[in-house]
Amino acid sequence: MALHPTVAAVTARIEARSEETRARYLAKIRDAADKGPARGHLTCGNQAHAYAAMGFDKKALADGTLPNLGIVTAYNDMLSAHQPFATYPDLIKAAARDKGATAQVAGGVPAMCDGVTQGQTGMELSLFSRDVIALAAGVALSHNTFDAAIYLGVCDKIVPGLIIAAASFGHIPAVFIPAGPMRSGLPNDKKAKVRQQFATGEVGRDKLMAAEMASYHSPGTCTFYGTANTNQMLMEFMGLHLPGTSFVPPDTELRDALTAAGAHKAVEIAAQGAGYIPAGEVLDAKAFVNGIVGLMATGGSTNLVLHLPAMAKAAGIILDLEDFAELSSVVPLMAKVYPNGLADVNHFHAAGGLGYLIGQLLDAGLLHDDTTTITGTGLQAYRQEPKLIDGELVWQDAATETLNDKILRPASDPFQKTGGLRQLEGNLGRGVIKISAVAPERHVIEAPARVFHDQQSVKDAFKAGTLTEDTIIVVRFQGPKANGMPELHGLTPTLAVLQDRGLKVALVTDGRMSGASGKVPAAIHVAPEAADGGPLARVQDGDIIRLDATAGTLEILAEGFEARVPVSPDLSANEDGLGRELFAAFRAHAGPATAGAGLVV
Repeated sequence: MALHPTVAAVTARIEARSEETRARYLAKIRDAADKGPARGHLTCGNQAHAYAAMGFDKKALADGTLPNLGIVTAYNDMLSAHQPFATYPDLIKAAARDKGATAQVAGGVPAMCDGVTQGQTGMELSLFSRDVIALAAGVALSHNTFDAAIYLGVCDKIVPGLIIAAASFGHIPAVFIPAGPMRSGLPNDKKAKVRQQFATGEVGRDKLMAAEMASYHSPGTCTFYGTANTNQMLMEFMGLHLPGTSFVPPDTELRDALTAAGAHKAVEIAAQGAGYIPAGEVLDAKAFVNGIVGLMATGGSTNLVLHLPAMAKAAGIILDLEDFAELSSVVPLMAKVYPNGLADVNHFHAAGGLGYLIGQLLDAGLLHDDTTTITGTGLQAYRQEPKLIDGELVWQDAATETLNDKILRPASDPFQKTGGLRQLEGNLGRGVIKISAVAPERHVIEAPARVFHDQQSVKDAFKAGTLTEDTIIVVRFQGPKANGMPELHGLTPTLAVLQDRGLKVALVTDGRMSGASGKVPAAIHVAPEAADGGPLARVQDGDIIRLDATAGTLEILAEGFEARVPVSPDLSANEDGLGRELFAAFRAHAGPATAGAGLVV
């Protein structure tokens, strides 16, 4: 199938926009590659320090003729998705020895859980943790003793931060190895129902706690299709996972076999072999376009609209919101996974999963099939899925027919003809809205504004019974410069209750929602942000706002709006406590949300 003209045109525009930055980037990583394997340039003293604790592997390391893999791990056992990584280094080292190579843990990176910090002060560090992860991974790899890198990370900011680091060390091959989702627990729609009942006082905290514990109950990623699982999809679409590995559960023989296979692949594509595939060559414009197509086809997390531009910039690629919007206009929504449906990622995987979906998109001409991937064979390899047969890991063709059309549909008969993301633009700035779970009759909302400066104030107004009319809730001073751009996921149950009462309700914010944002229209990531003097700082209670996801506009209908003096509230309460004082430089220098809110690159 010929490449869809819109996909071709968007790719060409990105390549033209990025011509100079990409050229400089490729020159940098090719110069590093031309110097040969790094350990050959270290002194004997440098190397002795690096190998002193390596016991059995010392001789092979000192010899230096076979690859040494650097493991960058985001392991901790507070994140269910990362707890399985505890055993991975030993598995990887053993697998490397199978190929005559070696592996070392290069370093660890922090990994915070947004599920723990939702609605809490710690969430104000969450977005910036992406840049910290990139910096920490850079420190880990700076020892320059590694010929390929294996990255262990799953969740929200961790994978984007690791990608930024992998791009920065783009001359080094990179393999990403996931941990997989936890087994299905309490269905996500039932959990959401209990949250709404708690918000209205119908049930107590004991019922809420029981529901949450039944939903999040074991090692592995949360089973809804939020940012963590969207990350895993991206790694497959962009060719940095082995095919079909994203949604294999932890603590299984197949999962261990895939971890070993990932290590074997890292050895094969290291600089010492004929199959050298540097990470920077994988992370090109086509790979990022494929990632955006996957985001639209699956109704993935809005957080990736922030992360993908930051990830791309590290590889010399410049993305813009218009790229997301144009691809969304031609990519069908093929999956219904909570919060866009009732199924979880385990059900999605069983219905055919990424192998089926990638195959459908390739056949429809909506993906570049000639990309560089760690398989060395392009994206066609990702039409396959792994199986463990008589103890041997093999890849077989994935399903060519959906096994459950309530969860996964062909590109020719999708749930929606276009993807789940729209660009919004108007006199309130630029932002995005995810509409894959929003009913069509709610795609246009025009109502008076109620202005708040934090999500707790919205909840207080709800409890006080003052939100009784059609309303557009404006929550401003939530951008990266104001307070680190925390997710406003805590508003979801409250706004859903208002909507279920028959009100027309929407959210407009310079903050962000969780990857689990759902049925309430939400204009998010609005830039310029209020703390930077953006238009949201001039909105007043009662102003009529029109959010039109169909036309892609976000407008305030108020005379004299432009002449108003922006509000300048006291934001000092966001500056101290729980580590916030350490991030003052991040807040001061963060870029706009439309460019990824990045700091490192």
